[in-house]
Amino acid sequence: MMRQSKLNNGKRKRNIVQIIVESSLVLICACVFIIPFYFIIVNAMKTRSEAAQLSIAWPSEFRIIENIQEVLAARDGMLLLAFFNSTVITVTSIFILLIICSMAGFVLHRRKGRLVSIIGSTFLAGLMIPPAVVPTIWVLEQFHLFKTFPGIILVMVAISIPFSIILYTGFIATIPKDIDEAAIIDGCGGFRLFFNIIFPMLMPIHSTVIILNAVQIFNDFVHPLYFFPGSENATVQLTLYNFMSMYNTDWNLLFANVLLITIPPFILFLIFSEKIVAGMTSGAVKG
Repeated sequence: MMRQSKLNNGKRKRNIVQIIVESSLVLICACVFIIPFYFIIVNAMKTRSEAAQLSIAWPSEFRIIENIQEVLAARDGMLLLAFFNSTVITVTSIFILLIICSMAGFVLHRRKGRLVSIIGSTFLAGLMIPPAVVPTIWVLEQFHLFKTFPGIILVMVAISIPFSIILYTGFIATIPKDIDEAAIIDGCGGFRLFFNIIFPMLMPIHSTVIILNAVQIFNDFVHPLYFFPGSENATVQLTLYNFMSMYNTDWNLLFANVLLITIPPFILFLIFSEKIVAGMTSGAVKG
């Protein structure tokens, strides 16, 4: 009886320590994400002189509406054009990724052989090998795709393909092959089997691929800067240059701009966060 009591006390202490550690980690993570976002919001509401101090102090005068209006009107409404450009690039890239990566993941899992293994290893290498800027620009220029929507969309798709294919391959492993065999016996061809039966079953991983890649593509700064230059081709992240210069920076407008371009993907992530986790963990156990 005494031994059982000691075991219960030890277990209770371990549970208390575990709760304290987990709570501390959650609090640290919350501070890491919440404090920068609070810093952006507070400075977006300030006047130019107050925002230049770059502090987390509450503003003495609220100018959030005026700052947003000034941001939207800057350089003949460049931010609105940038939202349009980023939306077109993101939506088109995601559509292509869903079709190509789901088909590739299906083939890579269902077919076995040395060639398939080599192709799978090549996609895996794409996660580790960084894209080369100058050769990519040269290739785009040869095909007259530099500074064009098709060019930047192809770049975004190429960068996102490896990770998306890995997600699809892991998820398709949970779908029994008996479904394929039954569909083939009923007279389904390859494309009909995939698009009528397999593709609708991939909805959880579709959601994961859409959200992860949409946030990454919409918020991309480097690749539009290199492969899609020009004021008429501005994307949302590049509009930050509107309020920055070598000798002067309008911090209040800069933070207001950051706030505007952060809200859409942030809301999207909050709404679909559970689907992201569900889609990524569904392929963790092979069916």
